[in-house]
Amino acid sequence: MHHLNYHHLYYFYLVAREGSIAKAAKLLHVTPQTVSGQLSTFESQLGYSLFDRINKRLYLNAKGKVSYQYASEIFHKGYQLAEILNNSDEITTNEFVIGITNGIPKVLFYDFVHSTMRAFSNVKYIIKEDSFDGLLKELAINAIDFIVADRGIAPGTQVNANSYFLGESSLSFFAKQALSNNQQFPTCLNQMPLLIQGYTSGIRQALTSWLEAEQLHPKIIAEFDDSALLKLFGSENFGVFCAPSAISQHVEAQYNVHCIGNAATLNERYYAITGKSRADNTICNAIVRSAQTILQGGD
Repeated sequence: MHHLNYHHLYYFYLVAREGSIAKAAKLLHVTPQTVSGQLSTFESQLGYSLFDRINKRLYLNAKGKVSYQYASEIFHKGYQLAEILNNSDEITTNEFVIGITNGIPKVLFYDFVHSTMRAFSNVKYIIKEDSFDGLLKELAINAIDFIVADRGIAPGTQVNANSYFLGESSLSFFAKQALSNNQQFPTCLNQMPLLIQGYTSGIRQALTSWLEAEQLHPKIIAEFDDSALLKLFGSENFGVFCAPSAISQHVEAQYNVHCIGNAATLNERYYAITGKSRADNTICNAIVRSAQTILQGGD
């Protein structure tokens, strides 16, 4: 298929969104037979079906779900374009979509972006949080402009993107109660209840390797993909947890915990990822510079 028929795509989009041919036909002011015929033509041109037809009802199949995701983005952008062109006033507002992976501390993300957001106040910012792979998929279809992540793009990854190293921070460990005088870090971690990051976090493997290298055997009682949720449980005395030393003071004040030690050889690294078409974007560059400046003196 060399050309996509957007008229047919719109019929498919409405059927998928409304859940039935009859509802889509009502919106289009045509007969259900017309919609059904257009949908059949579209599927025939594609060479595969987009719906599974079960008991006279339509259910999106795997290809249909992907097609609907792209169609939603296409027509959403179309609506935005129409609004902009119909606006007789001078256009001063654009959208800039930033993705953040689950494991990035929210306060650190705020430090990275807030000065840029104030400097470019005529821009509407949309912040999305998701897994690393989920955000890359959205970047691939230009649904996201910029990603802040705790890992870079792996060599060989088929994503047309640029990856920027922002910097790193050592990790500190926090507990509800301060250590007694006869305890020393990090040996005090032995048999301590420990809250750790989930496997989606870039620091997880480094943390487990550090514990093995130091011959430490804490009792891991819970894993968290969300860094804020991990800290919340730590503040309620469920266990010790680690967080970037760059935000140590914030963690102690916000969660009413004590820093019990710093692992100088255990570091979390931070990256910015952009689509290659966005490589020279002024906002991207401003966030990168701000984050690099913060992390250079973060510890």
